[in-house]
Amino acid sequence: MSPRVLKAGIVLIDPDSGQVQRVISLQYNPDSLQREYAIASHGDGGERSEAMRLKGPPVETITLEAEIDATDQLETSNGTALELGIHPQLAALEVMVYPASQALQSNLALASMGMLEIVPMEAPLALFVWSKNRVMPVRVTSFSVAEEAFDANLNPVRATVSLTLRVLSVDDLGFKHRGGSLFMSYLANKEGLAARSPSGTLSTLGLERLP
Repeated sequence: MSPRVLKAGIVLIDPDSGQVQRVISLQYNPDSLQREYAIASHGDGGERSEAMRLKGPPVETITLEAEIDATDQLETSNGTALELGIHPQLAALEVMVYPASQALQSNLALASMGMLEIVPMEAPLALFVWSKNRVMPVRVTSFSVAEEAFDANLNPVRATVSLTLRVLSVDDLGFKHRGGSLFMSYLANKEGLAARSPSGTLSTLGLERLP
């Protein structure tokens, strides 16, 4: 029996209560994951005494491509796939970058009542999950869809979604925010994994001692 393969995905939660609102599992795990770090250092242009100091966590950016394909569902005559193709799967990802229609209507009503200042709409907190070792709060900073095949009714049946996610740290959210505590758990887990990495010796680097 082949082992069960876990899916990567995104979990949307209420930022106040932490209640799960939606779980979006990617149909196929991306073949690759690119992670980039912008280091928050005092060293650039600062005093020499500050050269080794870090101002805070780095800005971590994740880039990935996910494939969505309705071929298997169409072969088994899945009703939703036959009617809509992969529209529902795409929409579940797309609504992450839209304010809720109800919130837009509410702001319109407030504006029509003469409200001069309307509080910006807060989206659900998104968590990117890539195994139990990587659960991190993120914000979608770039989103594109390449629809590659269509059915007779022009419903997309195959597409590639490109996502760029910025990991939100305590610098972005604060320590008391739900996302801030999740970031701290992510960082603590990273430190725990680093502690399990065996340390080398100077001799493995061709040194008997430091100069």
